[in-house]
Amino acid sequence: MSATQQEISRRRTFAIVSHPDAGKTTLTEKLLLYGGALHLAGSVTARKKERATVSDWMELERKRGISVSSTVLNFDYGGYHVNLLDTPGHNDFSEDTYRVLTAVDSVIMVIDGGKGIENQTRKLFEVCRRRKTPVFTFVNKMDRPALDTLALLDEIEGVLSIGAYPMNLPLGSGGDFKGILDRQTGLAHFYERTPGGTFRAPVATHGGLSDPAVKEILSPTLYAALCEEMEMVEHAGVSFCPNDVLAGRTTPVFFGSAANNFGVQLLLDGFLGYSPPPRPRVNAGGGVNANIGVDVRTGDADGAGDNGNISTGNLIDPNSETFSGFVFKIQANMDPRHRDRMAFVRIVSGKFTRGMTATLARTGKPLRLANSSNVFGRERTTVDEAYAGDVIGVMGTDVFRIGDTLSDAAGIVYDEIPSFPPECFAYIHNPSPANYKRFREGLTQLVQEGLVKLYDIPAGHQKISLLGAVGPLQFDLVQYRLESEYNAASRLEQTGWTIVKRIKTAGGEPAAETSLHIPMGAKLAIDKDGHQVLLFPSGWHMSFFTEHNKGVSLADD
Repeated sequence: MSATQQEISRRRTFAIVSHPDAGKTTLTEKLLLYGGALHLAGSVTARKKERATVSDWMELERKRGISVSSTVLNFDYGGYHVNLLDTPGHNDFSEDTYRVLTAVDSVIMVIDGGKGIENQTRKLFEVCRRRKTPVFTFVNKMDRPALDTLALLDEIEGVLSIGAYPMNLPLGSGGDFKGILDRQTGLAHFYERTPGGTFRAPVATHGGLSDPAVKEILSPTLYAALCEEMEMVEHAGVSFCPNDVLAGRTTPVFFGSAANNFGVQLLLDGFLGYSPPPRPRVNAGGGVNANIGVDVRTGDADGAGDNGNISTGNLIDPNSETFSGFVFKIQANMDPRHRDRMAFVRIVSGKFTRGMTATLARTGKPLRLANSSNVFGRERTTVDEAYAGDVIGVMGTDVFRIGDTLSDAAGIVYDEIPSFPPECFAYIHNPSPANYKRFREGLTQLVQEGLVKLYDIPAGHQKISLLGAVGPLQFDLVQYRLESEYNAASRLEQTGWTIVKRIKTAGGEPAAETSLHIPMGAKLAIDKDGHQVLLFPSGWHMSFFTEHNKGVSLADD
């Protein structure tokens, strides 16, 4: 195995996802503590006079106590190089989360032990299922009153349609929470409550259920319930198979409390032991050299043909000597002292070297990647080398778009980034003509980041800007960032549209507005690529348009 392959094999790139307030950001910071990347955990609670969370670096996140932007964090632990991608928990920013999920090889799903599977958890898990991404589950907040352990496992299996294998079992919950029984080692890890009602790291480890010390610490009722749970999961539960985990058929389940450090290290050790290294990615472009790809159907390396080319739809092997990657996120103004712009690139194959030249597949033009960074929340350090599985930030260029492919070989194109139609629409106005340049610059940048979509509404000789978003909180973030980063105030005007569709004519030519039978309440607009779109208040209006405009069809924008 070459030095490059060894580096790639020790990469673990994953995201943490959850419903809001399940404890995702808290778990993120505790994992960083174990990895030595932090020496003091932050607090998402604004009223506490503690250090702000590293992952929630944006001022708006600190004020509201929620994550609204994905963040890249990395550290070394136990011989692994870990790339951890923290994601927004709020549903209004789910599109950003979906993009992040394209850049990872596995996922840790956080569930509130007192609430079970919640709506956002179900949606995010479905995205992972469709991508066949391995999922590890952490049932959090066991130091608070929680649902029955077996009921939680049944809910995971029933709601998510996946096998749930408990890697450990909680010793009680709420005020009776005593610790964790590790099923892999058979050891019980007990925790000590400190004055003031807080907890600290494990202070004692004992044998299994037959150990007299375990029986002595647990109440007779709790001990009997634990024995019953253990018997049920041993005889009626799913068996553990690492291949089922990698295939997304089984989720290993860990119990604990992120806020109080219960079970976090067991989760980290178990995750790293069973999660996959960087995985092959589908090449949606043309043919590439045989030493780059793996056949989708057979999994064999090398392609067919006299010249060794691989046809469209093959997998790119992470261990290839060819560098390739794709842009899954763009973020401006991470450093308030500079008007910077960073493109986050997930390296899919090969090795990155600072100063190397790669081709941007969309334009076919070469780019010298000289200004590259490792990112840790808001902080950054220059990165000279990176490998498949790593996420790097490329600074100083405005040519990148979300979804772009970079490679030093021809014929590689990744089509990884999903697109979701907006459901909320609002006009955005510039109340100060003197700030027009700053207003347009800021709005253009935020649209390029993918925070919102921008449409132009024709109004005589002028155009009115319309924003489209998955959720209304995105509009708040746009206004906040325009004001704080570009010193440009704005005014929003809500609309009643809920659907946007692109107009497609039989000949492919733009449709004349006078030739279209547009129902009352609908509106014609132009998207950022110059395509005609229609905005509808409801499905009824869309059906009316379809019935009365033969030869014209509608497609998702």
